[in-house]
Amino acid sequence: MIQMICAGWIFGISFLGKNIENYLQLSSISFYLLIALLIFLFVVHLRIKAIVLRLLNAVFAFFIACIIGLNYSNDQLMERLKYRVQQSNEVEIIVAVNSINQLKPETIQQQLVVLNQFEKTVLWNISLKIEQHEPLKIGQYYRLQGKVSPIHSYATAGVFDIEQWYIQQNWMGNFQIKHVELISEDEVKALGYASYIKKNNSFTAKFKRWVELQRLDIRYFIQKQPIQHKGLTLALLTGDESFLNKQIEEQFQRFGMSHLLAISGPHVLIFACMMCWLMHRIIRKYCPKIYLKIPKQYLLIFPFLSCVFLYCAYVGFEIPALRTLLVTLLASVWILFKYPIKALSLLLLSASLLLIFDPFSILSAAFWLSYGACFVLLRIYQTIQEQNFEQQSLIQKSISALKILVESQWKIFIALFPLMIIFFKQIAWITPLSNLFAIPFIGLVIVPLDVLAGMSYFLFEPLSQLFFQINNLCIGLLLFMMESIDQIFHPQLIPVAMNFWSMICIILSLIILFSPQGLMPKAWAGICLFPLLWSDNKNYLFELSVLDVGQGQSIFIRSENKTLMVDTGGYYDETKFSVGQQIIQPFLSVNGVRTIDYLFLTHLDQDHSGAFDYLKNKVKFEQVYSNEKVEVLPNSKFEYCKKGQNFNINHHVKIEVLSPKEEQLDLAKYNKNENSCVLYVQVLNAKKYQNYLLMGDAGWETEYAILQDYPHLKVDVLVLGHHGSQHSSSYAFLEKLQPEIAIVSAGFNNRYGHPSEIVQARLKELNIPLLSTINNGTIQFLQHQNNDLEINKQRDTRLWLKRDFSD
Repeated sequence: MIQMICAGWIFGISFLGKNIENYLQLSSISFYLLIALLIFLFVVHLRIKAIVLRLLNAVFAFFIACIIGLNYSNDQLMERLKYRVQQSNEVEIIVAVNSINQLKPETIQQQLVVLNQFEKTVLWNISLKIEQHEPLKIGQYYRLQGKVSPIHSYATAGVFDIEQWYIQQNWMGNFQIKHVELISEDEVKALGYASYIKKNNSFTAKFKRWVELQRLDIRYFIQKQPIQHKGLTLALLTGDESFLNKQIEEQFQRFGMSHLLAISGPHVLIFACMMCWLMHRIIRKYCPKIYLKIPKQYLLIFPFLSCVFLYCAYVGFEIPALRTLLVTLLASVWILFKYPIKALSLLLLSASLLLIFDPFSILSAAFWLSYGACFVLLRIYQTIQEQNFEQQSLIQKSISALKILVESQWKIFIALFPLMIIFFKQIAWITPLSNLFAIPFIGLVIVPLDVLAGMSYFLFEPLSQLFFQINNLCIGLLLFMMESIDQIFHPQLIPVAMNFWSMICIILSLIILFSPQGLMPKAWAGICLFPLLWSDNKNYLFELSVLDVGQGQSIFIRSENKTLMVDTGGYYDETKFSVGQQIIQPFLSVNGVRTIDYLFLTHLDQDHSGAFDYLKNKVKFEQVYSNEKVEVLPNSKFEYCKKGQNFNINHHVKIEVLSPKEEQLDLAKYNKNENSCVLYVQVLNAKKYQNYLLMGDAGWETEYAILQDYPHLKVDVLVLGHHGSQHSSSYAFLEKLQPEIAIVSAGFNNRYGHPSEIVQARLKELNIPLLSTINNGTIQFLQHQNNDLEINKQRDTRLWLKRDFSD
């Protein structure tokens, strides 16, 4: 029963932030009545004996817990969303510094407690330029002047959702510092924040700051050491990634080993076991008789828990460490009360408790991967318990241990496969092989040495230096082995796209595969995979997506087995932020696209074609068209786009180039915008939105020519030229076409003011609805099998994405 309640609670919270229309929203009274009903069901379950009634009772309890979890998490989310920064402003803030900063190549990132912006304190993430300001000191108060900005994601499928990340971290805004002034505690009191100072001077708050200062001290100490691998040494010890090399991060990602860079349960347990082993040796040497009065497991249980808590605090209470703390705490309670430990109950209960204190942990991949791996390891441990190793020789035991290691790696890889697809949309095929040597070496050699070095730092620094030196050699050996494998296999991340039902089939198959022996036939796992043979990711007859790429444009079109892109977007400096790598490639990956049949670069401005240089090495482009010559790879063909070209994608989708004329191509490099490739897309069998006009950056001159050349042009959806600038989308052009919808692709807070107020006024005057990638994210037109065509907006998929911004 406990397992069903915990599973329902976790399942309900997993819907956090999802835009579920018609879910059962509860008042406060109803919420507590449901909790009371759940307790009643639990009591009844203990008394009834009939199996059918117990099963029905458990199922009912699962759904009640699910409703409670869903409402609890969404209430917490709405409370958090109330304090998000909604617009950019120049402000003066009073802040307290309670946590360690993170060093970036050019800036310092730090979490600050802001006292004077709302009725309660909030957390902001600040950015400080290293060359302009000294780092803010932990335990101090400051008056800061600068610009606060809201967090804004690129709302495109497959792209990292920074708004979700900020919500998870409880950061309400970004603050760029311009002026710093240190102020005293008395000054803060005089400003009316005496209650916060009292709270900030409590024992708990002081202890947290003391821990942060110790983390800062160990960072400085490692920074001064004459060792090569400072970044990995620090990251594996405290979770602080300030010195971590970007190339090493990328290599660990390609090997599927990123989880090894995070603080995990073994880190915590290694420290606790070391301390308890030392305490045990001291007791055995000086007062062994104490074990006659108090059994060893009871005597050491509190020191063990204290060590686990201290190390969790030391690494900032990261999710894997918190999981370990809760599991050890629950297991300790069960041991003290002599209650039989059930592995699955322990995991579900610890996860449920974690989500009570922090329901936003559910958004973290670390939560699911941590508990998923833990479940698989427990199943492996149960298998080991069934085997008899006592009669084996040392060689046989070594072989058995190796078999268990190999078995654990492939089982973890297979079991976590769905989670890897859900969170990262890609897998590293080399993961089982790399983990075979990396996990034992890191877990049994590097981490213990790192922990010993960290412990000895507080006792005897020269000894700590020695341990760090030895550990540096071990890390060098690990990286050498990884580099050797890299040279041999050249591992790359493989994008994987699956629809909902394919994922359900795989999950059901894995549940059967990892279920206890004899519960159900393992052959059923294979049967569950049969539907994958007929699965098809192309669920729509036609789809057109105006991608959210910030200030730029990229449009993806797919119909049956043909794919087409219009522009790739591009950041002003692709070396600082790559639209191709961070937006377009992830989007194509989650859609299962590795080849683009037709690419139209409407013109060669950076915001329309800047990402092409990166993408051409990652995606195969069969045919590339543009108004200027573009360098393509040998496996691609280039041709100029010009008026009159027609492309029959299939029997019901046709594309025609309306501009520029062939004689205008020589002028394209002098007037890129007006000579943009203008495309007209027709979906002949759609019941609605049959005709799409994609204007590139064309302005009034091109609009006039199109009206002259195509006086009877039918347009249902118009992608506005030049991102909605005032020099495009003339009143006459809009009035003549009268599209049902206008779309603008522009960046949040862009310096050009796109879409211009003049164009918005024209559209309003003509009653033409405007959709913007700023407010709606990626905008999709999807044609179903019955020819109905619907519009999806990416910002409607999550509650934290649904908001309007203003400058």
